[in-house]
Amino acid sequence: MKEKTVAFHRKKIVYDHSQWELLDSIRKKAITVMEKISDFQPILYGSVARGDVHKNSDIDFFIEHMPETYLLEMALEDIGIKERCIIQATPWHLVKGSITLFGGETITFPITESKRKEIEFYYFGGAIELHDLVKGKRMPGVDKRLILIRPLEDGHMEEEITGREAEVSKILNVSIDIVRERIQVLSRRDKIGRTGVYLNRTLMKDESFEQVLKEICDKDSNVRRRG
Repeated sequence: MKEKTVAFHRKKIVYDHSQWELLDSIRKKAITVMEKISDFQPILYGSVARGDVHKNSDIDFFIEHMPETYLLEMALEDIGIKERCIIQATPWHLVKGSITLFGGETITFPITESKRKEIEFYYFGGAIELHDLVKGKRMPGVDKRLILIRPLEDGHMEEEITGREAEVSKILNVSIDIVRERIQVLSRRDKIGRTGVYLNRTLMKDESFEQVLKEICDKDSNVRRRG
């Protein structure tokens, strides 16, 4: 179900035993993957980093710097790669590689030079590194309702962020520009719905990310501009 943005919201959520068990179970799966790709310094982002998980929460990772993709794929061989894609949200956005594992986990990484805001996007939603994940830490972040999730010892606090952009940017250690941009994008999505992505190319088994990116750039000036 699509999550609507929420205004004038402040609420404390106390976790029961089943919520802590669910969080621990999902995080153990995340740690297994992160340990396999630790050389690439991945972050885990979203609800699993914040702690406000549900049974269908996605386990999503992001690698900030362009990796040697064949080395990344080799590191994931034991787990099993289900799908590899090249994606771009709009002609102006970062071109990314995406690897989906058979367990449903997704690893995303830039395959063209990234801009600061494009990296901060992942920290806006809450992001955590492996060593902090192993210690059981949780990180603040903003969910798709534009609600700031602030971890507490017994659960978390939910707070709406509109009108608090400067404060939220300091809490999350991101620029105020990304906070304003996400508010604009998610509020607009409430009104007109989600639009399709500009590029979503699934790779065949014998294709490499670099090879397919070059082929796309040769044909598409928008992708070539970001390449």
